Amino acid sequence: MNKHAGHPTEPLTHDERLDRLGRVAVEVGLGLRAGQELVITASLDALPLVRRITEHAYKAGASLVTTLFNDEEATLMRFRNAPDGSFDQATGWLYEGMANAFKSGAARLAISGENPSLLANEDPEKVSRANRARSRAYMPALSLIAGFDINWTIVSYASPAWAKAMFPDDPEDIAVAKLWHAIFAASRVDTPDPVAAWQEHNEQLSASTSRLNAKRYSALRFRGPGTDLTVGLADDHEWAGGASVAKNGIVCNANIPTEEVFTTPHRLRVDGHVASTKPLSYQGTLIQDIAVRFEGGAIVEASARTGLDVLNKVLDTDEGSRRLGEVALVPHSSPISKSGLLFYNTLYDENAASHIALGQSYSKCFIDGANLTPEQLAARGANSSLIHIDWMIGSGEIDVDGIDAGGNAEPVMRAGEWA
Repeated sequence: MNKHAGHPTEPLTHDERLDRLGRVAVEVGLGLRAGQELVITASLDALPLVRRITEHAYKAGASLVTTLFNDEEATLMRFRNAPDGSFDQATGWLYEGMANAFKSGAARLAISGENPSLLANEDPEKVSRANRARSRAYMPALSLIAGFDINWTIVSYASPAWAKAMFPDDPEDIAVAKLWHAIFAASRVDTPDPVAAWQEHNEQLSASTSRLNAKRYSALRFRGPGTDLTVGLADDHEWAGGASVAKNGIVCNANIPTEEVFTTPHRLRVDGHVASTKPLSYQGTLIQDIAVRFEGGAIVEASARTGLDVLNKVLDTDEGSRRLGEVALVPHSSPISKSGLLFYNTLYDENAASHIALGQSYSKCFIDGANLTPEQLAARGANSSLIHIDWMIGSGEIDVDGIDAGGNAEPVMRAGEWA
């Protein structure tokens, strides 16, 4: 009996599910190629999953697996004890090394699971400065990821702090068990053959992108409570979703899980107002009830019930941080939405609701985007920024229309579902 299949009358153990998640990360998420190096980033809590991924990576033929660990307690020590001037510094040498690894053909895997409120009580000015410094230092590596020069993916680990944020009334062990159940279900780990299940799911997402690409809409209009937003789409935009071919020729799923189809807005053609439908957890700060107004593609007014100081500093990161780099459609009936859980984690919450992203565009969301220069992408409406931050604007109360080049509108979504 294959250890990934399990006995038909016996439920899988936690360790078996964790092993399956490691396999999905390598085979589905990365599509890791024999001879590739792999660079992993993870928190110390995620060590058990790191080991499962490392094992499957080597079984797939990885030449070398290198993991860079972070420690949330050490992060707090920095904000509480480091000299003020140090918050304008970042480990540029580390990110330069990561960029060099990617240029040499290494794959990239990130394991998320951070405490969504880690920095909630820290000085927002220091948080902003540290984030900005990190974004600038990370850009040489991030540009290769955002441009899909390499195969990459993100998976998650149920850390105690994250679990307690989601299930504050439960004892820690129960909260962690509930979060693991949700992660395994969303990642299709509990199906008889997770890899086959992902293949079928990718085919469904591909069908949705094909329908949207055939329409060639010039804009999308979102309407619902607190929202009336017109998102002009970039010239020669292309919808994507699920499995994609990176520029190195490897098929990967950038997000495990994923339920979205997405494309590139035109950075100058977004107008109207929009309200978030889920909180945004950003670098340890929880930003709730975001409401913004766009004019000519840029945010000109912004408010939030919590985290407004951090949001304003994010918007001031650079010229492109007030403009959109992505718009994505997700049906309200997606499995993650149907779970009824608020994850306080963008990887999950963005796959429960349609969303937009401030900042950097993806070149893959253009026809022949892999062969376009940055100047050519900009001429078609692509945005450039140090950041790429998704936040949710969809729900069961949001309607979406597609607007053609002649200004005619037709239903794309009604009450959060495909029309």
